[in-house]
Amino acid sequence: MSQATVPPQATAVTMTHRQILEALSGLLLGLFVAILSSTVISNALPRIITELHGGQSAYTWVVTSALLATTATTPIWGKLADLTSKKTLVQLALGIYVLGSVLAGLAQGTGELIACRVLQGIGAGGLTALAQVIMATMIAPRERGRYSGYLGAVMAVGTIGGPLIGGVIVDTSWLGWRWCFYVGVPFAIVALIVLQKTLHLPVVKRKAEIDWWGATLITAAVSLLLIWVSLAGDQFAWASWQTAAMVVGALILGALAIRVETRAAEPMIPPRLFRNRTITLAVVASIAVGVGMFGASIFLGQYFQISRGQSPTMSGLMTLPMILGLLVSSTVIGRVITRTGRWKRYLVIGSALLTIGFALMGTLRADTSFTLLSVYMLVIGVGLGMTMQNLVLAVQNTVGPHELGAASSVVAFFRSLGGAIGVSALGAVLAHKVKDYTADGLAQLGIPASSSGGGGTLPDVHTLPGPLRAVVESAYGHGAGDIFLTAAPFALIALIAVAFIKEVPLRQHNGNPVSGEVERESTLAAGAGAPMIRTGEQR
Repeated sequence: MSQATVPPQATAVTMTHRQILEALSGLLLGLFVAILSSTVISNALPRIITELHGGQSAYTWVVTSALLATTATTPIWGKLADLTSKKTLVQLALGIYVLGSVLAGLAQGTGELIACRVLQGIGAGGLTALAQVIMATMIAPRERGRYSGYLGAVMAVGTIGGPLIGGVIVDTSWLGWRWCFYVGVPFAIVALIVLQKTLHLPVVKRKAEIDWWGATLITAAVSLLLIWVSLAGDQFAWASWQTAAMVVGALILGALAIRVETRAAEPMIPPRLFRNRTITLAVVASIAVGVGMFGASIFLGQYFQISRGQSPTMSGLMTLPMILGLLVSSTVIGRVITRTGRWKRYLVIGSALLTIGFALMGTLRADTSFTLLSVYMLVIGVGLGMTMQNLVLAVQNTVGPHELGAASSVVAFFRSLGGAIGVSALGAVLAHKVKDYTADGLAQLGIPASSSGGGGTLPDVHTLPGPLRAVVESAYGHGAGDIFLTAAPFALIALIAVAFIKEVPLRQHNGNPVSGEVERESTLAAGAGAPMIRTGEQR
């Protein structure tokens, strides 16, 4: 159908359980490679940055550049999904991802690698947003909890299992770290083939303009903010003219973006969505979950390798408690939600566990008992499994099919934004703390600070003499504890946000919400005085 206006239910389809599973297999493969692109390099990064002669700033930006590109492009992909073929879009995203991955594997310096990671992130942004949108198109909200468990399980394996895969690759002499970028390519190609054969959705097209100005301003504001967070305290002081210029610039760009979005016919992030209390509170919580999801996996790998002297492979194996916690909780809770239709209690419990887990990880040191550490990681994993997918589910339950793309991508956008800000901010905190703790430790030994390996590069603890190695291990261990303690308040904010979300039982159909609180929420989202769209009506 290619009319200017289409029935809202035109984007909803009826599929059997088998058809859903077949199509879902391709989507899950695509989502897996998207998550893998951000996490597979976690345990390999110390080796990569050392070989490419980079420092802590490069370490942070190899991760942040991909997250930033994912964040900036997620709402664009989501908006396009409301306007054109979702199948074509997800295949395009897979193609971009493959190109970025191959080029990243060929990079000869940190600058090249960061640029290629941006391309990877653009593809990953499409895969992240479109997986949620397509699943919501195929499956009614009440049944979606059951399948969201599969989505959560894949995200668990990709998020926490990625570092293990990367560790094995970098420890395998005949592969090397470049295969951390190549490894997702076969999965992406298989996903392309599976989706071509199994995904059959109605193509809904309507004339509309992409809000390029809004997308540009949002990207510029977020980018400037992240650049400031990652460079302040290292390249220039926190209280400096550079800080003032970047912060003021980001605020001005943000204000301009809001102005453009409120006037655009087809805004990237529709401001009216934030009149919906559920969406607004879910966005706040998603930012905090993003900090936890990415921050935990990225910096745990560094902690295990530098503070505990483990190999990349062992670093990945040591995160298994978190993988299991996330995997089990997302799968089990997804099925429970499908059976009961209730979801808020699990968001509250998950956010509380996330807060507790981060606070416990704040006690982390180089000599912390691994048994205790396993318990802390398990708590964080269970918390992430309960919150990550269910925040999207809560939002999708409040909007009609015609806005699934925009609403789903808003949550994914802010979760990725939280991850990008978290990695940048926590990386800056870690660099600052490690520098101070190392200086203090060397002073006690009477050794000049330059003897630590200096130059801002990541140390190879295996090449350091005994006393110096102990200082470096202690500094990175204490610094890792500090960044988790810094992340704990974000999890507490998520807990407060989800506590104020009003629970609405999940709908058992894929049309527009038409009754009770869902109807009131959707009316607010559509704007004051706008008529409520009901299933079967023309928009």
